[in-house]
Amino acid sequence: MMSVLDLRPSAECRYEAVGLGEVMLRLDPGDLRIRSARSFAAWEGGGEYNVVRGLSRVFGLPTTVVTALVDDEVGHLIEGFILAGGVDARWISWAASDGVGRAVRNGLNFTERGFGVRGAKGVSDRGHTAIAQLRPEEIDFDRLFGEVGVRWLHTGGIYAALSEQSAATCLAALQAAKRHGTVVSYDLNYRPSLWQAIGGQARAREVNRELASYVDVMIGNEEDFTAALGFDVEGVDADLSDLPVDGFAAMIDQVAAAYPNLQVIATTLRTVRSASLNDWGAVAWSRQAGLVQATHRRELEIFDRVGGGDSFASGLVYGLLTGADLQRSVDLGAAHGALAMTTPGDTSMVTAAEVLKLADGGNARVDR
Repeated sequence: MMSVLDLRPSAECRYEAVGLGEVMLRLDPGDLRIRSARSFAAWEGGGEYNVVRGLSRVFGLPTTVVTALVDDEVGHLIEGFILAGGVDARWISWAASDGVGRAVRNGLNFTERGFGVRGAKGVSDRGHTAIAQLRPEEIDFDRLFGEVGVRWLHTGGIYAALSEQSAATCLAALQAAKRHGTVVSYDLNYRPSLWQAIGGQARAREVNRELASYVDVMIGNEEDFTAALGFDVEGVDADLSDLPVDGFAAMIDQVAAAYPNLQVIATTLRTVRSASLNDWGAVAWSRQAGLVQATHRRELEIFDRVGGGDSFASGLVYGLLTGADLQRSVDLGAAHGALAMTTPGDTSMVTAAEVLKLADGGNARVDR
């Protein structure tokens, strides 16, 4: 079986994968609302980090995260969560605390799950964070990707949107990764609120178009490809569960033609029937295999939807890293995303065996 991607040998690399992005402290009110809660459960989370955390904790691969935290009690709380997730913390850049967070802070993310007709809600508090201020020269990317060795880099549009500096640091990382033969995946993850103060959608497209030229595996839904890259295909709308796969084929053809460096393009398919009930699936494309579709799960019951897309990316990357074909890889991604949404928090709590069982057509019967 021919591999979908040309990957560096594992023997040359300390890490199978590295994530570049912000790791925030998630504060979860459980069954309550943010506005009425009197206590919160603490977790860690962040779009780019969640992917490598899944590769480590669920699939057992050696990973690390390039991020920045304030050298204070909250920063080290987040570090502890990272270590508990099996992710190497030695590439964290530590910023000196000014005592009150006036100049530099750790990011916070308050997230309530939603239920029925009440949608999930996230309220982030991430201004002036350490990672948003990280400069390209503060991380020796050539040493990381070259001397230390990395097979796969994952980052995305959330990190690139944090500041002008984060966009520059993201570009430096992608360029260094390509110099050393590291495969790059990028999740567009367009968030209007992150871009509105630094140039809006026009700036988002400018940044993402530049970064896209260094990417091997592009991930995003149809709204991401339109908002973040400027592609607009007639017939692709928000009702994903009823959209023919051919509708995505037209969009992917445009993206692949514009960026001949892209080897894989993937997207989740989600229809929100309620906060508790979603239709869920995925499609992926490669130059070798064309377009393939994962099992589509209608009326999937959701406990906490945040992180489902990141877990899809994690399963997809795991498949591609381990030499699976595109069909198997997208099935693993869709299964992992579905399972991750059955537990609280941004990060996955499932096992590789559970992912493999669901991807192979298993069900929710009791294991005894």
